[in-house]
Amino acid sequence: MKRALVTGGTRGIGLAVCKKLAEDGYAVTATYSASEEDAARARDMLPAVEFLRADVRDEGEVKALFERFSSLDALVNNAGVALFKQVQDISGEEYARVMDVNMRGAFLCAKYAVKKLLVRGGAVVNIASVWGECGASCESVYAASKGALIAFSKSLAKELAPAGITVNCVSPGVIDTAMNARLSAEERRALGEDIPLGRFGTPEEVAEAVCFLLSARYITGQILGVNGGFLI
Repeated sequence: MKRALVTGGTRGIGLAVCKKLAEDGYAVTATYSASEEDAARARDMLPAVEFLRADVRDEGEVKALFERFSSLDALVNNAGVALFKQVQDISGEEYARVMDVNMRGAFLCAKYAVKKLLVRGGAVVNIASVWGECGASCESVYAASKGALIAFSKSLAKELAPAGITVNCVSPGVIDTAMNARLSAEERRALGEDIPLGRFGTPEEVAEAVCFLLSARYITGQILGVNGGFLI
């Protein structure tokens, strides 16, 4: 049985990815950072998935996490945090937190996943963002972290290709998750009008793209947009 690790797997996109991977026959382990309530709900929904608490910013915790596996077939770096503020209002601590979770976390997981992926040759999918491709007002630090993740993914794809490991990004547009819960009804309507397909995406649609890239053995170093045409 193939084994997959999904970071940030207790809700939203991460939870949908866990569900799709389990349906596809993977043994799935997922991490979460804080909310035991979210973890309990996820365990009830997906009893076949192993949910473990681990802070992807902490190298010791990440190292211990990967020591649990003798081999690994798929890594999905999904753990992430958002920040919606004008640049002059962003503190150094807020900047560091976004960069640490969104970029450092993916780096640490990739670092410790590689030896496990080498056993059978595997795949890494990093969850980026449309804002990492085109930037976004009041989301400069979040966009920067996702832009860095895209560049990291392309570089890692070149580095790991000789070992038979693919590395790709899924770049979601506006997805109907808790991360967008701050939007008012008017903001949701206006944003929906900017999307050619006329609606927000779903976590399940992002999960389908993730699983496609995990199984595609001749695709690497690519950014797959799941954005309804928002960025063309």
